[in-house]
Amino acid sequence: MKFVPVVDQDQKPLMPTKPSRARRWIKEGKATPFWKCGVFCVRLNVDPSAREYQEVAVGIDPGSKREAFTVKSAAHTFLNIQTSTPYWVKDAMNTRRVMRFSRRAKTPCRQPRWNRTSGLSKGNLPPSTLARWQWKLRISKWLAKMFPISCFVIEDIKAHTYGGRKWNASFSPLQQGKRWLYSRLAKIAKVDLKQGWETKALRRLFGLKKSANKLAEIFDSHCVDSWVLSNSSVRGHRAPDNKAILFIEPLRFHRRQLHAICPGEGGLRRAYGGTRSMSLKRGSIVNHAKHGVCYIGGTMLGKVSLHSLASGKRVTQAAKLDEIRFLTFNSWRLHNETLP
Repeated sequence: MKFVPVVDQDQKPLMPTKPSRARRWIKEGKATPFWKCGVFCVRLNVDPSAREYQEVAVGIDPGSKREAFTVKSAAHTFLNIQTSTPYWVKDAMNTRRVMRFSRRAKTPCRQPRWNRTSGLSKGNLPPSTLARWQWKLRISKWLAKMFPISCFVIEDIKAHTYGGRKWNASFSPLQQGKRWLYSRLAKIAKVDLKQGWETKALRRLFGLKKSANKLAEIFDSHCVDSWVLSNSSVRGHRAPDNKAILFIEPLRFHRRQLHAICPGEGGLRRAYGGTRSMSLKRGSIVNHAKHGVCYIGGTMLGKVSLHSLASGKRVTQAAKLDEIRFLTFNSWRLHNETLP
């Protein structure tokens, strides 16, 4: 990162600083380094010399498989983020339903109760839709803990309507989901909505083009839109001054799946799921003596699995606890970022 997030003694975010200044503060004892879900930050041990804030806007470009966030002021682009969305919820719900039916096929069934996971009754969202909008809110809250955000600028996506009835868009899970998100973001900072054609006009104004490959890990795939959205609020640049991207992939945990779905030999199911590997929380970022910075996976026979932050692939299945130094709790993997 070109800038290091700064918080005061009460964990309130201040304006970011240069890495060189952060190192000097740490060396002089004026600040303490720490990690915030994989991002290196510093906490001041003394009162700040001033509490003057610039306007900081977060541009959000929502998507079905990839999304982008840009944190920007008039002077600097602090952070560009491209994230993957949690895509597995719908399939997991279908699998759960099938397994429940198979378990209850030959056993007495209790009185059915209202299905809390279906439809939009009483304003409820389907689990897969809710997970996607919760992910956007989670990233936004995480950024609000590191930067003094004054505004969220979001591309206001629309639901497709069918049969010529415009009113049926109000019943779409997409429409319900975005209203849910906007109401919660408004509690953090001001929310400014932009239409899709406005985002396109902003790209043309700055001479920028969006890539047709939506899954590419490049600035022009999604971050170009989040950058122009944030710049439309704080202004200050005619071209992107920082194209470095932090890529974030949510990790999937099987919290309540206490055993494997299919039984093994003798009809016994092996233990499966959980969120802890011995004394460590899964997903936590650690430093291994041989494999460097990794994150915690599963456990077997008193050993811990470690996975690469860049690819998610397992690098070892036999790490010992005394070879691991804990860095920070985490529930996503991030890469293409130089870690201090």
